[in-house]
Amino acid sequence: MENGLLNQEQRPETAGGLKILVVEDDFVGRKLLFKHLSAYGEVDLAVDGAEAVKAFYMSMLKKEPYDLICLDVMMPEMDGQEVLKSIRETEIRNGIRPGQGARIIMTTALDDTHSIMKAFREQCDGYLVKPIKREALLSTMQDLGLIKDAPGSKQ
Repeated sequence: MENGLLNQEQRPETAGGLKILVVEDDFVGRKLLFKHLSAYGEVDLAVDGAEAVKAFYMSMLKKEPYDLICLDVMMPEMDGQEVLKSIRETEIRNGIRPGQGARIIMTTALDDTHSIMKAFREQCDGYLVKPIKREALLSTMQDLGLIKDAPGSKQ
């Protein structure tokens, strides 16, 4: 473990082991993501970008960083792109190299090339367009090495 974060080999492989932050200003979207993710660990919720940055900062202070952050793009206070940039800058200031910090999946209604490319330039790890399908979310988590097998997957 480096700087309190799990590297790819140390990430939990079993249900119940991840620390997850869902950042979503829409109640239904928040509830849906919570339902999909709660089987994989502790899920915290943030309703806007400012709250997300505070939650992330507090997790770093406690040395209990998030493994996964599902981050909406269009939110009040701070949009998801600003939150993403802030998180990555905080990780770098704390000695966490790119690719070693929280896995961040953008969850958004924006499917234009500009928004997608901007998110990946700021080092998001995945990008899912709403409505979020459970299978796509779990497949992305598998691709990122956060879970081994999604329930119901045919591998």
